[in-house]
Amino acid sequence: MTKETENLLDWLRNAHAMEQQAEQMLRAQAKRIEHYPDVKARIESHLQETLGQQDRVKGCIERLGGTTSAMKDMMGQVMAFGQAAGGAMNSDEIVKGAIASYVFENLEIATYTTLIAAAEACGDLETKRVCEQILPQEEAMAEWVLTSLPSLVKSFLARDATDGVEAKR
Repeated sequence: MTKETENLLDWLRNAHAMEQQAEQMLRAQAKRIEHYPDVKARIESHLQETLGQQDRVKGCIERLGGTTSAMKDMMGQVMAFGQAAGGAMNSDEIVKGAIASYVFENLEIATYTTLIAAAEACGDLETKRVCEQILPQEEAMAEWVLTSLPSLVKSFLARDATDGVEAKR
């Protein structure tokens, strides 16, 4: 295996762990959201995309003769749990969660952009194709979060200003 392919394989393992983390974060967010049905629905939709992404990335790893990294996957899940637990303590959890989601989506965009370039450099056209299929899903989610932030913030502020109405989730 060439050094370039070893790097690609390592980066694919990182991407798999990242998708494991995304799964945990999305599940936790969807479970806690109570008063923002459009946000909950989009998160649940992206969760299904994320599960498919995990499988496709794992397929790329296995096709290259590798296995996923249990340690990296576990660390991603631990990080997601920590983020979820910390976010649940915020009185503006829904807003901070949306901001964190936007940042995470951009991490995923950068990761798949890197993987596309690396796969192309290695001549791994199948991995390149898979990552090119995943990238627009991440870009669409990032765009949705960004364009939804103003209305989400306004909705949160209106709920928060109303006595007896919970705004947090």
